[in-house]
Amino acid sequence: MTPPRFTTMGCRLNAYETEAMKALAEQAGMGDAVVINTCAVTAEAVRKARQEIRRLRRENPEARLIVTGCAAQIDPDSFAAMSEVDHVIGNTEKMSPDTWRGLNPDFIGETERVQVNDIMSVTETAGHLIDGFGTRSRAYVQVQNGCDHRCTFCIIPFGRGNSRSVPAGVVVDQIKRLVQGGFNEVVLTGVDLTSWGADLPGTPRLGDLVMRILRLVPDLPRLRISSIDSIEVDENLMLAIATEQRLMPHLHLSLQHGDDLILKRMKRRHLRDDAIRFTEEARRLRPGMTFGADIIAGFPTETEAHFENSLKLVEECDLTWLHVFPYSPRPGTPAARMPQVDGRAIKARAARLRAAGDARVERHLGQQHGRTHRILMEAPDMGRTEQFAEVSLASPQQEGAIVTATITGHSGARLTA
Repeated sequence: MTPPRFTTMGCRLNAYETEAMKALAEQAGMGDAVVINTCAVTAEAVRKARQEIRRLRRENPEARLIVTGCAAQIDPDSFAAMSEVDHVIGNTEKMSPDTWRGLNPDFIGETERVQVNDIMSVTETAGHLIDGFGTRSRAYVQVQNGCDHRCTFCIIPFGRGNSRSVPAGVVVDQIKRLVQGGFNEVVLTGVDLTSWGADLPGTPRLGDLVMRILRLVPDLPRLRISSIDSIEVDENLMLAIATEQRLMPHLHLSLQHGDDLILKRMKRRHLRDDAIRFTEEARRLRPGMTFGADIIAGFPTETEAHFENSLKLVEECDLTWLHVFPYSPRPGTPAARMPQVDGRAIKARAARLRAAGDARVERHLGQQHGRTHRILMEAPDMGRTEQFAEVSLASPQQEGAIVTATITGHSGARLTA
């Protein structure tokens, strides 16, 4: 029997959940099927999902085709209307063993073609803990799901539901298993990571979780945090940045823009000066800290002057790794009803932001020449520094090992050692 094939689009959380679905499908004895885990972060992401569905159907004419993920959760009927699609399942349903048992061809009974319930009614998360995925070097641990904020450009809360947290004890136990299994780096992931704990007894903060992990799992060599909202960072997280060398000196920030008026229209909770202050303080506490950031180009009403403030923010926050998103309207969001920016201007501004990001990467890599780094090997000839820069090594190393090497130069966006 051919096992189901999975395609993942979008974020690391989707990739994590795909691994959980693989295990659930295997346990249910699923046969020949193709599953696509979709993303809905932009209109372009949804368009690509439809394109991928058509491609998968052409390549797998006899297999059952199952669509899940955020795009399926938000607009299940439109995917159910596609002739290529056999089943549509929601973000909660995809994590349920009963769903996959019902999709098994040997299941006795009728399986609904569309299984998508109200995501806002979900109060639990992480009933699907998995002990690592991807390479043997780095494991991802989901500690939070959903989002309570309503940024005007974002549809994701309607795909993921309200914020909910995994209890600290459950997280610590999983990380202990991962370390025992040989993982040298763990990455904490979530949809709105810095809201972790708000729904737990005593309302702990993300910094409390980080400090607890580092204290209770002393054998964990490296802990990394994925994307955070800097305005929500708590005192204990700043303390960890200052004092815990096992917490990696790289943070990815959800900044989105560099102009105060646009930030207000986005319904963000920070202003540009907040972002600048945070990066300055974090770098003061931890010299050598690097930052990545999400920035949207061409948000509705954005003028050239507004955009210039985003470009300046790249310099003022000393951002290194940029994720640039050309704005595209998502039906159902307030921003989609605002005056839109010309598409050619959006494309040109996104290109300018990416060029600024490339220049920052070039500068950062140039500064590493002659320096010694501890590198986590993701492949025999490639690893990453603590600041998340890729490194090519001249001689093969054990995958998953942490090796010390001196940087000899760089080629493109990768260091050499």
